[in-house]
Amino acid sequence: MSTLVSTKITPTSEEIRMAEEDFIVSKTDPKGKITYCNEIFIRFSGYEESELITQPHNMIRHPDMPRSLYRFMWKILQTKQEFFGIIKNLSKNGAYYWTYANVTPSFDENSKLIGYYSVRRQPSRKIIDLLGPIYQQMIAEEGKHNNNEKAMDASFKVLTDFLAQQGLEYKEFIYSHA
Repeated sequence: MSTLVSTKITPTSEEIRMAEEDFIVSKTDPKGKITYCNEIFIRFSGYEESELITQPHNMIRHPDMPRSLYRFMWKILQTKQEFFGIIKNLSKNGAYYWTYANVTPSFDENSKLIGYYSVRRQPSRKIIDLLGPIYQQMIAEEGKHNNNEKAMDASFKVLTDFLAQQGLEYKEFIYSHA
């Protein structure tokens, strides 16, 4: 079992860009703790495999990612559906990398949830340029509220208002721009 040294990572402005042939793969248990990660995940995260296994997957969450988007992801996953989204991750050295993430619940032969399987690939620059500023607005909205639930709702409203202007649902927007 690995133990992760608890250190606060300071984000930098360095971006690590995924190549078209890069596919980051990981598996987690039902609680989101990493049970498998491929070499490309290890390379982008900057951690050793032993530092990743058994750790919460959110250890690579970049502070530029709105918490409300993760709440949305978990709501989708709880309905046994797969989630697609544009995610900004944080490397151990403070650099960041954008991914087009697909997260799928995994079930055993008795339909019992055994974890989650995630594959990430390179997103388009177009969708990063569209969502980056929206994510910043969402984070700002989260910071305006003392009540966590209100913060999440207000944050997610920023995204849904943006999508309404596009005339698309979240999934359609991601599919059409990723």
